[in-house]
Amino acid sequence: MATDRTNSLLAGELLIELRRDAGVPLHRQIESSIRDGIRSGRLRLGTSLPPTRTVAADLNVSRGVVVEAYQQLVAEGYLTSRTGGYTQVAAGPETAPAPAAPKPAAALKIDFGYGRADVSHFPRTAWLRSIRTVLTEAPNERFGYLSGHGVPELREALADYLNRVRGTAADPGNVVICNGYAQGISLVLQVLAKSGARRIVVEDPSSDDDCRPLAAAAGIDVVGVAVDRDGIRVDELDRVEADAVILTPSHQWPTGAVLSAEARAGVLRWARRCGALVIEDDYDAEHRYDRAPIGAIQGLAPDQVVYAGTASKTLAPGLRLGWLLVPGHLVEDVVAAKVTADRGSPVIDQLAFADFLARGEFDRHLRRMRPAYRRRRDALLGALEKYTPEVEPAGIAAGLHLVAWLPPELDEAALVEAAARRGVGVYGVSPYRLGSTGPGGLIFGYATLSERAITEGIVVLAEAIGDLRR
Repeated sequence: MATDRTNSLLAGELLIELRRDAGVPLHRQIESSIRDGIRSGRLRLGTSLPPTRTVAADLNVSRGVVVEAYQQLVAEGYLTSRTGGYTQVAAGPETAPAPAAPKPAAALKIDFGYGRADVSHFPRTAWLRSIRTVLTEAPNERFGYLSGHGVPELREALADYLNRVRGTAADPGNVVICNGYAQGISLVLQVLAKSGARRIVVEDPSSDDDCRPLAAAAGIDVVGVAVDRDGIRVDELDRVEADAVILTPSHQWPTGAVLSAEARAGVLRWARRCGALVIEDDYDAEHRYDRAPIGAIQGLAPDQVVYAGTASKTLAPGLRLGWLLVPGHLVEDVVAAKVTADRGSPVIDQLAFADFLARGEFDRHLRRMRPAYRRRRDALLGALEKYTPEVEPAGIAAGLHLVAWLPPELDEAALVEAAARRGVGVYGVSPYRLGSTGPGGLIFGYATLSERAITEGIVVLAEAIGDLRR
């Protein structure tokens, strides 16, 4: 017991004093007291805080007041909490720290890496409930070899969800389950190559992680069409003959542009004229902060559009759960490619996700995460405005990243290198350009960073900018 006593606190030891006549909400007073205790070193790294019920009883407030204070401090990075476990101090100096091993010069203290969800908030309890339901209730035949479509329970649940939330025109019979976007685009490119396709269009700039190597392996040429503040340039697209175009219309990667209604209609006109396929990568549209999510193009023309979505940005990339909505005339070809690839995705994961969707847990998880991601985005925007007013943020209404355009006198590559030397990882737009020109810019991912780390990183970036200008 003595050892436990040194690492955990009684409620009274938090030293929280509430002033009920101060005009400050009680949960804010609790937050401030704990935050000050952590900053001063009185509440040391790793210390377990008392349960919320105990603190509430000691302070004579409702438990909800304490829960709200704890949750805010978790979001800020001062505390860490796991369902069924202790809430612990996650910031501040360690007691008698051991000498740290020397770090390589390139080690990053703060990394604005993009394309990451905050997997520390994965809904383990709800997911476990779905796994248990599957193992106790799934019919025996589900554990045998299945068709490449995926289990019917998940296809039905996804069609319902996507039609309701993303405005698609999905039929369960046209849903194909795959192992993330990487496999999904691979299956589609294989089908296109088999049908004689020789050229596809991608946005410029755009990610090259999945599409370009796969297209090259299939013997398909890739042509870039420039993106402006409204998405892909339809006037330039009209001058290209191709068999398909890959778009991120609801939140263009990396610029964050939203394809306008006129441009969407223009893309579909181009596709009809060329007999081309539109491949819609809807990678993070559920995370929208300033207005309702923009509906999917697939809902406008389900016979022309392949819609690709995944759980990577909403739950966790390690699940390797993805899905395609495929035009009817291509479904069996895509299913055949899936069967050839791996005989189908793991059945327990599919059934668990189907139950997770049907019980509304996916919606609840997104509702919990949006405010946290928005606070981090707002912290990033506030820090950029305060410390680096010369940059121009864009693509801020949705997603888990934003772009900050640089003034002409700042060299993108030099700034990325200067920030890295100071232990801050930021990433340039230029490596993702195929041939278009445009201003230098930095890509900031914010999903996995605390608000404090975000601010500290931008302060260091501002110092790097100052050094480059001297």
